[in-house]
Amino acid sequence: MKKLFLLLLTAFLFIGCSKDDDTIYDFIGTWAGTYEGTEKGDWNIVVATDGKVTGTMHSDQTSENYYISGFLTDSGEITATIGSPADGEFRGNLNREDKKASGNWVNSVPTPDRSGTWKGEKTSK
Repeated sequence: MKKLFLLLLTAFLFIGCSKDDDTIYDFIGTWAGTYEGTEKGDWNIVVATDGKVTGTMHSDQTSENYYISGFLTDSGEITATIGSPADGEFRGNLNREDKKASGNWVNSVPTPDRSGTWKGEKTSK
């Protein structure tokens, strides 16, 4: 009985410990890049071990800084808000293979609404 239990336990360990499993750990660190559209500038975020995302967007045109806050899924999908309180969205995907990132942004403050795309890459762990 003990041998059967050990055999089953070993089999489950090999099945459950695949290196191909998606984990948040591939994304932990600093990511940075640029954004453009009705406004342009640069952005940076830090992905924490729990998937929490924090960072800033800096506008080249207004010299304003906007706070980014949100979460990242194990597959690399980022859903964040811009501003505090939330005045916009910062959404997209981080890629674990090539360490590139891209997405869309919208900011409602100050009016009128501004929007566009963003892209970047992982800069450090």
